[in-house]
Amino acid sequence: MKNLWQHYQETFLLLGGVVIGGIIGAVVGPKATILQPFGELFLNLMYMILIPLIFFSITSAVGAMGNKARLGKILSATVLVFLGTAAIATLIGYCGVRLFPLIQPGDVAALKATMGHVQAEQSNIPILQRLVELFTVDDFTKLLSKSNMMAMIVFSLFVGIATSASGARGEAFRQFLQSGNAVVLKVVHYIMKYAPIGLACYFASVVGSLGSQIVGGYLRAFVLYLALAAIYFFIVLTAYAAIAGGRGGVRNYWRHVSVPAITAIATSSSAASIPANLTAAKAMGLPDDIVDTVIPLGANIHKDGSAIGGVFKVAFLFLLFGRDITSPMNMLLIIAGGFFVGAVMGAVPVGGMIAETLIVTMFGFPTNAIPLILVISTIIDVPATLLNSTGNLASSMVVARLVEGRQAQQGPSGQGNATPDNPSAH
Repeated sequence: MKNLWQHYQETFLLLGGVVIGGIIGAVVGPKATILQPFGELFLNLMYMILIPLIFFSITSAVGAMGNKARLGKILSATVLVFLGTAAIATLIGYCGVRLFPLIQPGDVAALKATMGHVQAEQSNIPILQRLVELFTVDDFTKLLSKSNMMAMIVFSLFVGIATSASGARGEAFRQFLQSGNAVVLKVVHYIMKYAPIGLACYFASVVGSLGSQIVGGYLRAFVLYLALAAIYFFIVLTAYAAIAGGRGGVRNYWRHVSVPAITAIATSSSAASIPANLTAAKAMGLPDDIVDTVIPLGANIHKDGSAIGGVFKVAFLFLLFGRDITSPMNMLLIIAGGFFVGAVMGAVPVGGMIAETLIVTMFGFPTNAIPLILVISTIIDVPATLLNSTGNLASSMVVARLVEGRQAQQGPSGQGNATPDNPSAH
């Protein structure tokens, strides 16, 4: 029992905080939002360290690479894994909505009546302009905002590549980046001490305010998404771990996935889960350069849970407006829509209902249907974030296997990169 506590102390504390918070939210209801500031304190601390964490983790990893071929191999393997897993997620999502339609005939009239009483914020920014704003900013100071994380990742990659290419002249800067990365990880370690309390308060607020939204016509979508999320989390991600490292890989994955999973559930934020994912991946023994590249990048452009949710939103609208989701052409459109949301729009901040607006305009639906699918985004946010976060951890294992072959870490028996200061290293 003592060894069990030593190995999983942080997991038990985080899980206990989430359970207690959930109970408080369910019992107290909306009044639990009084605890929200204490939860936001934890999130703000994580967001505060997020930009330095992304910068130092990526630049130190890439800057230390003397082999440019290895960097290219890591990036190409990452793109391949991200696209492949997103495609699998969308297929699973389509199978779910095909077997269990989200809308019954009696729901259509009520939902269309609702459309007459809602207005949605619209955005007229062209898609190409969105992509420019996604990957770049017009002022350096804007890189310091979590709203521009993708631009920060691009900048960090450039700095890392330039550091690596500078050779001996860049050695001092390279050492600075590595020292900075160590200091930032120490700060993350300190912040995680407050995590059980912060997560308990935040989750209490979420459950207390969200409970009323999970009733009514959207209950069917919520239950179906939970079922698909369970299949993906327990079966598909386990299969990825097995592909990466066999039985040892599966044991290694499930030993370390709990903290990132709990963090994702409690915060509903892929960004806030980056530190937990980085810590867990390194404790698993995965190479630092792979982890520091895959995890931050994945949190922005690789969201399997969002891909499944995208399929739900497109299928919901197809059914609402009487389009046959079983025809081959519509099947491809629904899958493509989900893939677009998970693999492309996952990098775009959700503010302003950008993803929902693009889905509606892409398929020619009226814009006042946007709030109807925005409700789906709200009620599936927690399980979707769970899949987004833990899917990146599993993907980092597969990338390591593609890059290093059988030499990739396959179980907790390896030396790995864990240190005594690593909260998940035991």
